[in-house]
Amino acid sequence: MNPSFASNPAQPAALARAATPEPTLAATEKHSLASDLSELTKARLTMMVLLTTLAGYALASRGAFDWAKLFHTLLGTALVAVCSSILNQALERHTDAFMRRTQMRPFVTRRLPLAETIVVGLVLGVIGLAELAWFVNGLTTLLAALTLVIYVFVYTPLKRTTELNTLVGTIPGALPPLLGATAAVGHFTVEGWTLFGLLALWQLPHFYAIAWLYQDDYRAAGLRMVSVNDPEGRSTGIHAVISAIILLPISLLPSLIGHSGLFYAVVAGLLSLVFIAAAIRFARQPDRLHARVLFFTSIIYLPLVLTALAVDIPIKSYFGW
Repeated sequence: MNPSFASNPAQPAALARAATPEPTLAATEKHSLASDLSELTKARLTMMVLLTTLAGYALASRGAFDWAKLFHTLLGTALVAVCSSILNQALERHTDAFMRRTQMRPFVTRRLPLAETIVVGLVLGVIGLAELAWFVNGLTTLLAALTLVIYVFVYTPLKRTTELNTLVGTIPGALPPLLGATAAVGHFTVEGWTLFGLLALWQLPHFYAIAWLYQDDYRAAGLRMVSVNDPEGRSTGIHAVISAIILLPISLLPSLIGHSGLFYAVVAGLLSLVFIAAAIRFARQPDRLHARVLFFTSIIYLPLVLTALAVDIPIKSYFGW
């Protein structure tokens, strides 16, 4: 890394336009159009958005599904999520060029045309919002638009200016289940807000682990993460532990308010304790191994908690506990 970049972390972002690498033959040969579109739309992230939207819809509906409305909710949400991902990568293409894990993205290597792809993304976003407005309801449409605006126009630029970007980034990441809940019933619900809190707190240890693993990348790109000025990982570890501990009572809220039963409470409690243990181990010994353990624990935690929430519905209905 250029020593001048280390002394002035903002410099790479300022010079990124000039430094964006030229596309190479290897870059175009190793990536198919399908893989480029998958990366551009952040397919795995979009699937997680849809899963959490479905969780919010299911919990608020309490089993009485309007399948047509659910279809339109997921379709509209997916289109808005794709639009958000395209605009995010368009805005970050210059800083992405400085990071090993993002330097081969389609916009960085110019494998996809920038202007035309942005137009397609905007059209998809408009169609998605129209889908939600026409077939679902206005509140859900507003939340979807808010998710897009915060993610693209607030969180994305904040990554260059303040470490608080991680906290702000939890908002669009946690809105999908609230969106799903409002789609089901047309108004805010306790269930939706409970899942919003769960997603917001879950994201923090998850992102802190990523930020520490890729601190050199973020530093080179001039992005402001907690880990950038924390080479030993102590501050990042403390942040992870605090957020994991707060997640424990939040994860138990569905049972505490009576919407879930004993099965969910036991599973969520145990998983949260495992999450806390992984965060503590990382804080006590902040190396790449423990950061990866924390990251993979976070990856496993969320789908298991949401599955337990879904399985608990028939258990509570049948056994009454």
